[in-house]
Amino acid sequence: MKLAESRRMNFRAIDEQTVGLSLDETTTEQDVADIFRVFGGSRAAEFDAADLVAEADANYAAPLARATPFLAHEVFHRYHSETEMLRYLKRLETRDLSLTTSMIPLGSCTMKLNAAVEMLPVTWPEFGRIHPFAPLRQTRGYQIIFQQLEEWLAEIMGLAGISLQPNAGSQGEYAGLLVIRAYHTSRGEGHRDVCLIPASAHGTNPASAIMAGLKVVAVACDEEGNIDVADLRAKAEAHRQDLAALMVTYPSTHGVFEESIREICECIHANGGQVYMDGANLNAQVGLCRPGDIGADVCHANLHKTFCIPHGGGGPGMGPIGVAEHLVDFLPGHAVVNLGGENPVGAVSAAPWGSAGILPISWVYIAAMGGTGLVESAQYAILNANYIARRLQGSFPVLYRGHGNLVAHECILDLRQFKSVTVEDVAKRLMDYGFHAPTISWPVPGTMMVEPTESESKAELDRFCDAMLAIHAEIQAIESGPADARGNLLKNAPHTADMLVAEPWERPYSREQACFPAPWLRDYKFWAAVGRIDNVLGDRHLVCTCAGMEAYTGNT
Repeated sequence: MKLAESRRMNFRAIDEQTVGLSLDETTTEQDVADIFRVFGGSRAAEFDAADLVAEADANYAAPLARATPFLAHEVFHRYHSETEMLRYLKRLETRDLSLTTSMIPLGSCTMKLNAAVEMLPVTWPEFGRIHPFAPLRQTRGYQIIFQQLEEWLAEIMGLAGISLQPNAGSQGEYAGLLVIRAYHTSRGEGHRDVCLIPASAHGTNPASAIMAGLKVVAVACDEEGNIDVADLRAKAEAHRQDLAALMVTYPSTHGVFEESIREICECIHANGGQVYMDGANLNAQVGLCRPGDIGADVCHANLHKTFCIPHGGGGPGMGPIGVAEHLVDFLPGHAVVNLGGENPVGAVSAAPWGSAGILPISWVYIAAMGGTGLVESAQYAILNANYIARRLQGSFPVLYRGHGNLVAHECILDLRQFKSVTVEDVAKRLMDYGFHAPTISWPVPGTMMVEPTESESKAELDRFCDAMLAIHAEIQAIESGPADARGNLLKNAPHTADMLVAEPWERPYSREQACFPAPWLRDYKFWAAVGRIDNVLGDRHLVCTCAGMEAYTGNT
């Protein structure tokens, strides 16, 4: 191992007599020759990789040998220059409505700016080329980043210990619940397996609880979207002997701050349970309040939302958890790298610090914003959501509001009053105006959940509101009769460039109304790649593009 390290290679010690190493598609013949030299005590091998390849090909077991071609699709053979490849990638890019086009107001699943200055360090090989199991003495800089980020997150959440290991918010939920279960077991109360989850909780909560071996008991919400405290108290007391935890999202997925949150936490503690606070909406708390001060025992932080790493298809997720002092001993450990608490639960991710390569993004974000900037970020996120709610309330009623008629970081617009138009129609029509639709029909069917985040300016908020108000006028024309109930602007949306130039134009509205309904579209128009598809039909008639198991078992 010392000889390998002197040649800039890391082997991993399995035990005193065994080492492990991994090879991938980046490994060269010279790398293999260097490995042979290490095992030969610095002497060059009398054979090379090419010899072994020839021997392996000759003796390869027939049942395992590939009998079909690979990379057969024409896309793998069409582009033979950087120019061609560049144009191909650009064509793909133009089909994607991203933040380079407009705001993406997806409630709960927020898309907000990943600033260039935050993203840049990810491209540095000093971060991107570090193996997760590299010796710690070779990654001192990374260790400093981990330590500082853990300290910052602990301060922001008001909790004592942090694990950076979970690879997503949902995995953070799972890890946090495992910690809670380990805590109960350590106290001789491993029988506690009931998890209370309000109807306003984040959508992944029930699945995470089931995966952690807990039984889910739902808690009702009142007409204002708040947790029904009486129902919660009744169920907490009814399950007093077996209560493990409450999973609560704060602010709630209904877009309101639960004013009874302290009372809720106290009730759970009084009945022997722990409080897991889903940090999906932590961006509305940063610098204003802290989960630990409110009463949470565990909280995860969605780095993709509050702390700016890419989300969804944009990159890997991260869902670090923070825990109170009495739970620090149970933070996730790892089989290869010594970390976690004194009595850790098992690893929840293959790598000790999860997707560590993207942690510099959140480090730069917090360091650049500073305390004042983080507070302002939360304030603007709340302000922007309330601005949209106020501008649209006359046309699209806001379903839930809190104290002072205010929402939190997002608002739910109620579209259920329309008779001829659905929330999906509005979502499709927004594409004609150059916007990605908000989250639709969740957590309440027939509604839109809008979250602008702090990244958007007033001008962009107004542009979105103007689009929604224009669509409302189009809806009124359909509801009151002048517009056709079937062949109208919303039912046919989105309108593609092919539709615009098609002859004859037989729709009961103009081409301009279809494709250029707002003045800003004259400056830049985003074209949907395809027209209207039947989502429900697709959901009910799944088409698998891969061979079924019968192709491998021989059964028909």
